[in-house]
Amino acid sequence: MSTSWNRAIEVMPGGVNSPVRAFTAVGGTPPFIASASGPYLKTEDGAEFIDFIASWGAIIFGHADPEVVEAIARAATKGTSYGLPTVGEVKFAEQVTRMVPSIEMLRMVNSGTEATASALRLARGSTGRDVVVKFEGCYHGHADAFLVKAGSGAATFGVPDSPGVPNGTASTTRIARFNDIASVATAIEPGDVAAVIVEPVAGNMGVVPPEPGFLEDLRRLTELHGALLIFDEVMTGFRVGPQGAQGRYDIAPDLTTLGKVVAGGTPGALFGGGRDLMSQMAPSGPVYQAGTLAGNPIVVSAGLATLRRIASDPGLYGRLEAAGSELETRLAAAMHRHGIDGAVQRVGAMLTVFFGPSSVRSWDDAATLDRDQFARFFHGALRRGVMLPPSPFEAMFLMDSHTDADVLEAAASALESAIGDAK
Repeated sequence: MSTSWNRAIEVMPGGVNSPVRAFTAVGGTPPFIASASGPYLKTEDGAEFIDFIASWGAIIFGHADPEVVEAIARAATKGTSYGLPTVGEVKFAEQVTRMVPSIEMLRMVNSGTEATASALRLARGSTGRDVVVKFEGCYHGHADAFLVKAGSGAATFGVPDSPGVPNGTASTTRIARFNDIASVATAIEPGDVAAVIVEPVAGNMGVVPPEPGFLEDLRRLTELHGALLIFDEVMTGFRVGPQGAQGRYDIAPDLTTLGKVVAGGTPGALFGGGRDLMSQMAPSGPVYQAGTLAGNPIVVSAGLATLRRIASDPGLYGRLEAAGSELETRLAAAMHRHGIDGAVQRVGAMLTVFFGPSSVRSWDDAATLDRDQFARFFHGALRRGVMLPPSPFEAMFLMDSHTDADVLEAAASALESAIGDAK
């Protein structure tokens, strides 16, 4: 156990500032990172890893990308926060609206949790309804309304999934099953639902793509019952395509939340939608939301540099698709060679190795995975110099720096061998 870890557990709950970092799901203690560059992480002990956490999907090109770093440094020399408008905020918002057609206006915030909580408040305020429908296995941050678990049926009201979440708050959240449109129809039928919120590609129960027609049916049902459709694209935005999942599947939601990639790896996020809907936000309208550091110059500069580079690189997503496809194919073949039951599922630059179930289409399937096998796979990869997300329910994220042939070969070879350790 490192000296840093001993110090950390004395001053931070569990030694970390976000629970999954503690390696609880896989065992052991986490390394402390000293620096990162391109596809590599370096620890305080001098070890180096090819990184597939990618700051939980926030890094799209590679760590310490020179253009992003330069933009941040240039902004920081002029001041880190003003509490007043800047032209950079306008340029950033204009860039997002050019790239995501469903977003005509947006409001910047500081985290994905703020974005989803604010979008839900706007949905409730604009519809005059209180109930939200979410999907078991989809994560939308730690706001009270989203920290609920499923009941015995698709339309069962949620119960708190964490102490500190009031029963009254949780009771306004209904649970449906991902890829099960009948469960959504049952949940939304009473006519009191303000919004249905969904990760259009689930990434918090491992990578689970929407089945054909599922998102289209969500769009149809919400329109039929006067509810808003919120796409939580904090993870998938600019990750699975240049317009996120909504562009990939050609579905226009009423509201979108973006984070991670959109802020260039800095702590920023946003929610946005049509002009009429967003105009209901204060000070234009009655729905209140505010943030001292929202749209600060560092976040705006990092995000704008990232988005402009994405927009100017038409080959980016082709490279990521090709690298992801190669990794998917080789890992699936390795599982077959070793006689290990499971599946490799991928959408664009997001990938998960599931040990146990032959396919995963909802939380019911994901919950059956073999956690011990995943832990052995994780530590096998770690010993071979590859850092994976330390949870069987998290996605691996590819960066453009992984598309280098030598890096991809080293990572794929190490992971093929690590799969053998899972037996």
